[in-house]
Amino acid sequence: MASQGTGASELAGRYAAALFELADENKALDQTAEDLTALRTLLNESPDLARMVRSPVLSRADQARAMGAIMDKAGTSELVKRFIGLVAQNRRLFALQGMIDAFLAELARRRGQTTARVVAARPLTDGQAKALLEALHSSLGRQVAIEVDIDPALIGGLVVKVGSRMIDTSVRTKLNKLQLAMKGVG
Repeated sequence: MASQGTGASELAGRYAAALFELADENKALDQTAEDLTALRTLLNESPDLARMVRSPVLSRADQARAMGAIMDKAGTSELVKRFIGLVAQNRRLFALQGMIDAFLAELARRRGQTTARVVAARPLTDGQAKALLEALHSSLGRQVAIEVDIDPALIGGLVVKVGSRMIDTSVRTKLNKLQLAMKGVG
């Protein structure tokens, strides 16, 4: 089982490295990162899309057509459209999330950035994202990029992970701690 995960991870890494080289050659690293970030958001927010990319039942052509239509509607760059088309034709869409993550991690590494994974109950406003970036930058003393995932179960607050450090200010965690404390009182 572990070898399958490693195999998928290696596969994602190889595809991401190839896309990174193409984007770098075409001076399109920022545009590619923007397109991939938008695509990752779509994958995270749409259970139907996530099922479609993992479906072994749909044909290569059907998956490629569906992804093409989604990317056309999203205004994705030609480079990313061609890349996703190739991934679909090779029946590798199941590893798309890993490819996106690997590409963005390599871009951040080459730019000397640290990536903070943020889970929020609701999408962050521009002001909240800016304030969070500034707080992380001053705390860590280096450039920070944030990747935001939404989990309404948090109720409110944030969970921020930077490397092995985690800061959990979510209402869900506070309620769980209160519940544990109340059990000890009775």
